[in-house]
Amino acid sequence: MIKHVFAVAAYGESPYLPALLQSLQNQSIKSKIIICTSTPNAYITGLSARFSVPVYVHEGPHGLRNDWNFAYEEGAKLAPLVTIAHQDDVYHRDYTKALLHAYKLFPDMSVFCCRYETIDAESKGINGKAENVKRLLRLPLRLHRLSNRSFVKLLPLRFGNGIGCPTCTYNVSYCEAPLFRNDYHFVIDWETLIRLARLPGRFICIEKPLVSYRVHAGAETMRNIENHNREKEEAEIFESLYGKNFTKLLMHFYRKSYTAYTNEK
Repeated sequence: MIKHVFAVAAYGESPYLPALLQSLQNQSIKSKIIICTSTPNAYITGLSARFSVPVYVHEGPHGLRNDWNFAYEEGAKLAPLVTIAHQDDVYHRDYTKALLHAYKLFPDMSVFCCRYETIDAESKGINGKAENVKRLLRLPLRLHRLSNRSFVKLLPLRFGNGIGCPTCTYNVSYCEAPLFRNDYHFVIDWETLIRLARLPGRFICIEKPLVSYRVHAGAETMRNIENHNREKEEAEIFESLYGKNFTKLLMHFYRKSYTAYTNEK
């Protein structure tokens, strides 16, 4: 029985997609790998043949939410654990091993996540200042025996999203489709994790760098900073948690993280 699937959300012709697929095939414990795309093209078809990975084409309405939901739902047909793999990133060889070990110990695990490293366009390691802050936010999730409590699960999400989206694997038994139910472009995963934190299931975090998160000029994060969409959406999430007055204070300090990202680029 297949326990885990990497559902690769592929869009356009990313030059980093081959490195991602190679990293998934290099896992010390093998998982099922599929490519899900709303932009079928010869480039993706060629990589599908090169890596012997099937392609699933999304024919319905496009957009981040619809594309990610399609990837999740196709993966959920194949395995109880689904990772929506981001095409720019790289998964370290023991990601699946750590995931399955956590699932064996805690079968009520609804979300698995881990620490990540930050790399640039040339795959060179850079100082991920934002990730250092997120490690502090995730401290409560290291209490695995208590991480089925909503209060504990929400702590890493109350002062920003402490959980790296590419590191997440979702347990189909606890995370019903459609997984993403909001119209956000940047905080789509943050709002989703807040919702899941209030539902049954345990959040398990392994503080080992099992993913390399790529920062580059064409990244979606950079586009959302430049058009101020990130600031708008993050303010809305904080307002839903604290109201307008405290949100103004939080955003005063939180905007500094945008500069940290730009400096890492």
